[in-house]
Amino acid sequence: MPPDRTAQRQVAVTGATGVLGQHLVRRLVADGRPVRAVIRSDAAADRVRDLGAEPIRADIVTGEGLRDALWGTETLFHLAGINEACPRDRAAMDAVNVDAVRTVISAAADAGTRRVVHTSSMAAIGESQGIIGTEEIRHNGEYLSAYSRSKHLGEIAAFETADEIGMPLVCVNPASVQGPGRSTGSAEMLVRALRTRRPRLFDAWVSLVDIEDCTAGHLAAESRGRAGERYILSGASMRISDLVEKAKAAAGVDVDPRWVPEGVVRTIGKPAAALLALVRPRAGVCPALVNTLLHGHRMDGSKATRDLGLEYTPIETTIERTVAWFRSEGMIPSG
Repeated sequence: MPPDRTAQRQVAVTGATGVLGQHLVRRLVADGRPVRAVIRSDAAADRVRDLGAEPIRADIVTGEGLRDALWGTETLFHLAGINEACPRDRAAMDAVNVDAVRTVISAAADAGTRRVVHTSSMAAIGESQGIIGTEEIRHNGEYLSAYSRSKHLGEIAAFETADEIGMPLVCVNPASVQGPGRSTGSAEMLVRALRTRRPRLFDAWVSLVDIEDCTAGHLAAESRGRAGERYILSGASMRISDLVEKAKAAAGVDVDPRWVPEGVVRTIGKPAAALLALVRPRAGVCPALVNTLLHGHRMDGSKATRDLGLEYTPIETTIERTVAWFRSEGMIPSG
């Protein structure tokens, strides 16, 4: 039987066991919001209970149990997705990142949900190399990876479905999320750099957002975002060399990177990544990862400040918090 439809300001969250999802659930619970977390396993149910949320079993791909899980909720935060630079199963990624978006939004409408906040990615913006990414940019039609393709198509699916059924939907496009709990992507690069005396690195542009700011951006999108709009959440853009220098200072370690020239990355890095993807598919290295690194990202997150009132944490503070968490988890030397 569906949950009580009279519950006030109740929200639902998909992807609640992910790094960002856990932060969002904690914040919602701390704000006194009743939270339903859409889950598929007993282990996930235990985790969300520990966060203070109510686990509701449903499948976002098949839609089984989804309408009942969302019944009468005021807002759905749709965070669920597969975030892999080198996916071994692209069909599974598309099923979650694209097809399930339509299923989830349709189920929310059937359940009486009043608003959807859809988590996309800066990878969906599609800005040309060297261009600062904004919400108004038209996608250039080229995809750096299977992931960027799936997030762009998923965003299109979200807006199309919401428009067809009259569901108010706001999209947020986070940059690379940094902070306690995040150890993949650019955070993994930082860990490797801080653990190695002379790491080999490529000096690309990266855009970053503090995990607390990203959480706040989702909440602001719910309360202040305009339906049909998207908001880039990006607190800083910098070269990897600057990022490493700030991380070195925060960690108090002596690291002297060897910077690999772009020409070497293009001529040797791509073939090497393709070979490694064949012989060690679990290594998480592939040509798409090299493409993304070479392209780099510089995102403009000012629209979220103007329209949503989002104030970004100074990047130095974010790096200090991130490095302190690395150390507490034993991922980098104690100094």
